Amino acid sequence: MICYEVEDSADRAHVLLSVKEFCVQAGFNEIQSVLVTTAVSELITNMIKYAGRGRIGMDQVSNGTNRGVRILAEDDGPGISDIEMALRESYSSGESLGLGLPSVKRIMDSFEITSAPGKGTTVLTVKWREL
Repeated sequence: MICYEVEDSADRAHVLLSVKEFCVQAGFNEIQSVLVTTAVSELITNMIKYAGRGRIGMDQVSNGTNRGVRILAEDDGPGISDIEMALRESYSSGESLGLGLPSVKRIMDSFEITSAPGKGTTVLTVKWREL
């Protein structure tokens, strides 16, 4: 897995360029690459806003018939006390539109989140390549 530390907007820009390139190398078309990059952008935005910093990892995966890209976002921030609520459209614990996590879940084909107050947050997602 390729991993990046994310602390600020310069790191964010670097990671997003890397994600898009990684998707293209994995055989994703332009639209799919942009979708994955958008999902990662949302994850990084939340990471910086709520935890101050975190890590993004990416690798290729296969289910035997298709290939995809797996994205791992981790932080050691304050965590999410109510994950179900955080995944609702328009819910925000801050001053935002509350579309970040729900958008990531919609964009990606697989979405798992674990978090607890004081324990940070981990999001694991996969996007399968369309043939």
